[in-house]
Amino acid sequence: MIHEILPVGLLQCNCSIFGDEQNREAIVVDPGDDIGDVLQILRRHGLAVKAIVITHAHIDHIGGAQQLKQATGASVYMNANDAALQKMLPAQAAWLGMQEPEQVEIDAPAKEGDRLVLGAAEFHVLETPGHTPGSISLWIPAEGKLVAGDTLFRDSIGRTDLPGGDGKQILRSIHAKLLPLPGDTLVIPGHGENTTIEREKRLNPFL
Repeated sequence: MIHEILPVGLLQCNCSIFGDEQNREAIVVDPGDDIGDVLQILRRHGLAVKAIVITHAHIDHIGGAQQLKQATGASVYMNANDAALQKMLPAQAAWLGMQEPEQVEIDAPAKEGDRLVLGAAEFHVLETPGHTPGSISLWIPAEGKLVAGDTLFRDSIGRTDLPGGDGKQILRSIHAKLLPLPGDTLVIPGHGENTTIEREKRLNPFL
């Protein structure tokens, strides 16, 4: 499977572009900004986007979703528990001194147990609230990869001091949903370097 990670925007959110080499379909996760660069990668690989997945409704993860949706016609998936946070995008933009992005219409909720199919791979939706009420992670067994959003980082966890954050809940999410995954699972966090489940079990001071 094609997989490119593009750090986008002011906060360098890790936008993941997954593409199937056979049917040339793609899933884009967290297109927070720099949509021109995302489209360039898609064109280079000859990919057509079938789904846009938002791990949570912070501006750095959702800010470019409407632009990408308009360019590709793809459906947008986000957990419904972040709907209130999505409505706060103008306030989020003001906090960061950014231009307010266009609101994107969510086509389908991304909820626990849902699966998105890309070629031979299934993307399993895991509800991992704590960083935000509707935070999700995507587990891709065929690839041995976890797109963790801002729930789990290399040597850290997502901050919980923003509206809707819950420190106890994020730890419950990580321990119940993420740490039971195979140790060699490659974790792609919302920002910064990749890691593995085993490494975070051993070295993450928050766990």
